[in-house]
Amino acid sequence: MAESVELPGRLAILPFRNKVLLPGAFIRIRCTSHSSVKLVEQELWQREEKGLIGILPVRDAAEMTSMDSVLSQGVGSESGERSSKVQISTSDSHKVDGKSHPEVIHWHKRGVAARALHLSRGVEKPSGRVTYIVVLEGLCRFNVDELSTRGPYCTAKISSLEMTKAEMEQVEQDPDFVTLSRQFKATAMELISVLEQKQKTGGRIKVLLETLPLHKLADIFVASFEMSLEEQLSMLDSVDPKVRLSKATELVDRHLQSIRVAEKITQKVEGQLSKSQKEFLLRQQMRAIKEELGDNDDDEDDLAALERKMQSAGMPSNIWKHAQRELRRLKKMQPQQPGYNSSRVYLELLADLPWQKASEEQELDLKAAKDRLDCDHYGLAKVKQRIIEYLAVRKLKPDARGPVLCFVGPPGVGKTSLASSIAAALGRKFVRISLGGVKDEADIRGHRRTYIGSMPGRLIDGLKRVGVCNPVMLLDEIDKTGSDVRGDPASALLEVLDPEQNKSFNDHYLNVPYDLSKVIFVATANRVQPIPPPLLDRMEVIELPGYTAEEKLRIAMQHLIPRVLDQHGLNSEYLQIPEAMVKLVIQRYTREAGVRNLERNLAALARAAAVRVAEQDQAVSVSKDVHKLASPLLDNRLAEGAEMEMEVLPMGVNNNEISTAFKISSRLVVDEAMLEKILGPPRFDDREAADRVATPGVSVGLVWTNFGGEVQFVEATAMIGNGELHLTGQLGDVIKESAKIALTWVRARAADLKLAPAEEKNVLQGRDIHIHFPAGAVPKDGPSAGVTLVTALVSLFSQKCVRADTAMTGEMTLRGLVLPVGGIKDKILAAHRHGIKRVILPERNLKDLVEVPASVLSNLEILLAKRMEDVLEQAFDGVSPWRQLSKL
Repeated sequence: MAESVELPGRLAILPFRNKVLLPGAFIRIRCTSHSSVKLVEQELWQREEKGLIGILPVRDAAEMTSMDSVLSQGVGSESGERSSKVQISTSDSHKVDGKSHPEVIHWHKRGVAARALHLSRGVEKPSGRVTYIVVLEGLCRFNVDELSTRGPYCTAKISSLEMTKAEMEQVEQDPDFVTLSRQFKATAMELISVLEQKQKTGGRIKVLLETLPLHKLADIFVASFEMSLEEQLSMLDSVDPKVRLSKATELVDRHLQSIRVAEKITQKVEGQLSKSQKEFLLRQQMRAIKEELGDNDDDEDDLAALERKMQSAGMPSNIWKHAQRELRRLKKMQPQQPGYNSSRVYLELLADLPWQKASEEQELDLKAAKDRLDCDHYGLAKVKQRIIEYLAVRKLKPDARGPVLCFVGPPGVGKTSLASSIAAALGRKFVRISLGGVKDEADIRGHRRTYIGSMPGRLIDGLKRVGVCNPVMLLDEIDKTGSDVRGDPASALLEVLDPEQNKSFNDHYLNVPYDLSKVIFVATANRVQPIPPPLLDRMEVIELPGYTAEEKLRIAMQHLIPRVLDQHGLNSEYLQIPEAMVKLVIQRYTREAGVRNLERNLAALARAAAVRVAEQDQAVSVSKDVHKLASPLLDNRLAEGAEMEMEVLPMGVNNNEISTAFKISSRLVVDEAMLEKILGPPRFDDREAADRVATPGVSVGLVWTNFGGEVQFVEATAMIGNGELHLTGQLGDVIKESAKIALTWVRARAADLKLAPAEEKNVLQGRDIHIHFPAGAVPKDGPSAGVTLVTALVSLFSQKCVRADTAMTGEMTLRGLVLPVGGIKDKILAAHRHGIKRVILPERNLKDLVEVPASVLSNLEILLAKRMEDVLEQAFDGVSPWRQLSKL
């Protein structure tokens, strides 16, 4: 235990941030920084048990408040005041010197001398830095007369504040001191008795109470309590034993009272509990605590605030009556009752919904709206024109119930961004509801409140999030809803999208009608076929086909490249992608309807440029024109205490010069060699069709998929067998039937088409036919491959190759008629992307060519066919003898 020690005139100072060490107390610290390690080595490690250091509390400048009433009178000399602020970096009391940014701190005027009871030395790996673990014991108080530095740490000229033995004997004779001693001892004994009952400890503390002087025991007692920094500093500044005993008695009594209040609360709660109420133990304790604090009206205040919020929500009268009934029911319930939380959440939803709050629509400017659409989207003239017509009707009749627009097209063509542009043109808020993979009707209508975990549907939740009753709501991926035993979400959407019904939409959770007629609904889908006909009937379908190569080029130059450069922290001064290189990326690395893969490839080029910029050897030199702070003490603290050295950039340095220093010496211009290095070898080749149809039995078809049009090769081969037909390629029932029809038609016309000698009427005599659709992992179905199948079979039996520059599509009948098919625009765009020059279409699809861009049609030869013979005549090179000999 601390005894009287003789202090030297100067001590090395170890700062404690926001922590106080009192005489007789113990503390364990870890020293890691250069300054503290040097202090421990020189003052404690080398001197062993003779070493003494001073522990001085410090405070952050931001935490300094007026403490005149707390801190006692200190040195007050000029030297003391000058040294009360120094630049230093410390950590909390248990890690004195952790890394932190240097900042101005304030030194306290009084500290405690300490000695080391235990020292242990360690080395951190792999840095090799030396650290110390020190257990310190506080000895006695001292006053700081002057603070200075010696090497890496601070030292202070001090004067002891301990009383002499004669002075202490005189104080002990003071009646006030005797009274305070008795009072402190009685309070301390009472606290020890309480602790013995609760923790079965306290015998050692009793021994201390009987052996140590009370004015020293006061410091030891108080050091074990949790108290604020101001109270710790107040105890440290209590040099007078009488003042120290008075404050210690007050703190001990306060700690005793807190223990008694806790016991009282526990006894009160236990007295109220019965066997059926044990599950509410924690809630009862919280209630008892609030009663003791006089703070048991929180629930009432919250309910009053909820009622005011409901009153300002602008509910219709019938819904307001329903909400008042629910609120009265809630007020009668206890918070621990099972239905309390669900009722409160329900009322909060009613209060949060925008019953009347709407976005103020700005006056529609059709020219500005058209400019906005042109700025955000390239091409799509027909789609933009329909949107402008829609906005024009809204301008003439704002309350008109317009149709629900449904944008249908492959991924990456701008369906979602078009809906966002509509909201921007109308000046309304935009909310997106994703319906992809939704199979539960409750996602649309909400769950009934009788279920655990019930919640409103996505529509009501979206309106709550957006906060207005007239947003533009996007129903994304409406074609990807499913149905199971939990209901059909598509059927629930019938009410939502019907203007005659959605003015009183009934959400199961809300259980009151909500008006959705002010909401502008826009839907998106990749395909029309999965959408149920009744739901499709409520929407106006606007098709967004894929982009042509020219449109992709313009989109890349105007939109994608600036966006990609900005996302990667680049600009045109770092990276330049010429138009010719963008064309190569489109032709060789992307064959898609949209532009997402094109953007990914451009992003790969940008990342390569970013790596080059980041690896440049040039660097910014800021050491010249930099002025360090002048204070030597500050320099030491900055360099040693925080273990980093900071330099301040003067205001006169030109930022443009610094940014210029990071610029690369030459702009990176993408060329063909760089494309192959970064993106790899070309993925697509215009010679693919020619290579694959170089042998008889192969034809080129055009199909439509969820991702737009695609080119589909059909391969047929013969082998020894019994006249059977084998089909592979993950085919659907419709396409299998088309293959059977094609084979039947070819067998029936074999003689006319000179596919077999006159004496052989069966072309399948002694052989089987195998028809394969490559890309077997992709499901295929539909009737549009009929003419392609016939052409492949005729090519196989006649041993003539189909023209490599020709692709075809069309359904055929058993009598050889060519019927129209859908997706003509997407199929023609796919043929154009693959370098096809001639396309054979059903004659009745001539009307669909109006939608195909003129730039594409100018590069293609469109051939129309009414019968299968027309297809065969155009599909093969040279004169077609079967045309003249055919009897049809």
